[in-house]
Amino acid sequence: MANVPEPHLRQLGSRAPTAAALVLHGGSEHGFAPVPPLAPPYLRMVPFARTLAAHPDMAVFQLRYQVRGWNSTRQSPVADGRWALERIRRTFPDVPVALIGHSMGGRVAFHVADDPAVTAVCALAPWCPPTDPVEQLAGRQVLIAHGTDDKTTNPAESKAYAARAKDVTEVTLKWVEGEGHALLRKPRVWRDLVRGFVLGQLDH
Repeated sequence: MANVPEPHLRQLGSRAPTAAALVLHGGSEHGFAPVPPLAPPYLRMVPFARTLAAHPDMAVFQLRYQVRGWNSTRQSPVADGRWALERIRRTFPDVPVALIGHSMGGRVAFHVADDPAVTAVCALAPWCPPTDPVEQLAGRQVLIAHGTDDKTTNPAESKAYAARAKDVTEVTLKWVEGEGHALLRKPRVWRDLVRGFVLGQLDH
């Protein structure tokens, strides 16, 4: 029997934090291949993790999923996200957690936002089909940011998801003009958006 891949959780930043962040990378619609340590979607999130970890009161956790795909009703990375949140709660009880997810990672963040530790969700170019729920976002601060030139995930679906989520919580929708899906054209804009939103939660 083949070995089953395991998720991996890396911690950066404070060992006595007042807040924590969980960083969630992108993936694909289907796929059961393991996520290697140098997978581009995982590496794309390293600068965000490092930027947040520079704050003295913030512990940052970067998750690498077991497999690459969402995989329909299996929702493979959702189980990994819940696994990571359970470990964060065990390590730092009562510390609020902000979720930062890109692409499929944004979808994961939305789905696991009902965890009792989660207070904020930051979704970058998220994959958010119109059938996905919003009720689990109630009481969370939500930022959705999308590049206007994204051809991989649909900016219109982000706008529609934000509109639905506003029925249950406070949502901010930001557009990054001229940016595509990979967040590479304006990296400083993305990092500033994430840092400003997440560190703003420290004051709540």
